[in-house]
Amino acid sequence: MSEMMSREALEAALRAIGEERYHSRHPFQILLQEGRLTREQVQAWALNRYYYQSMIPVKDSFILARLGTVELRREWRERIVDHDGSESERGGIEKWIALTDGVGLDRDYVMSGRGILPGTRFAVDAYVHFVRERSLLEAIASSLTELFSPSVIGVRNKGMLAHYDFISKETLAYFDKRPVQAKRDSDFALTYCLDYARNREEQEAVIEALKFKCQVLWTQLDALYHAYVEPGHLPFDAWRPGEAGTAAEGASRAA
Repeated sequence: MSEMMSREALEAALRAIGEERYHSRHPFQILLQEGRLTREQVQAWALNRYYYQSMIPVKDSFILARLGTVELRREWRERIVDHDGSESERGGIEKWIALTDGVGLDRDYVMSGRGILPGTRFAVDAYVHFVRERSLLEAIASSLTELFSPSVIGVRNKGMLAHYDFISKETLAYFDKRPVQAKRDSDFALTYCLDYARNREEQEAVIEALKFKCQVLWTQLDALYHAYVEPGHLPFDAWRPGEAGTAAEGASRAA
């Protein structure tokens, strides 16, 4: 077995993965933030991303159930509250529904899961399966993509607000708290991985888990690009532009 990496070397290896493989580099993401997508393509992104958002508290629940101390469970529970919300505050899922409302999609259709691309569903389900079946260390390591999200959120929001007249700050309210939440969550997950990867094999498992999660995010954008940009091949039962529009959108276009 190879010699164990230092904490500094492991962290550097993890950050290098994000620099190379995070989905901020994907062509669809670049088109989105540079304002080069149509309204319908943005709708496709919002619709498919909802499925990912809706499954985050599910995968976090699998992790929560495996944590062995009150302190760790309290820490991880914050992630679930962030997305599911509480009696007094909207969560991320509700805010994402507001985003799909804002781009002109019917919320019942969005929440039903109809029209989701098979590639989206397969990738997200594979992520949940990974978290459920792999070691706790690997499951936590797979969340480390949050190390790279705060700066990307800023770039994406700025670009979308600048280039799409159907996007407002209210539409993008989901992202208001995400940089702070992601920093908190990724700091915890990184420390956990650095502390509990206690041999080279476990360190390599942490690295591979992060690579896998990057693949999950990248694959979702691959599916969107293939279906809605180039070559534009829509799978059976996938959402088609013009379907599931809101009443407000229809009235606006009629006017």
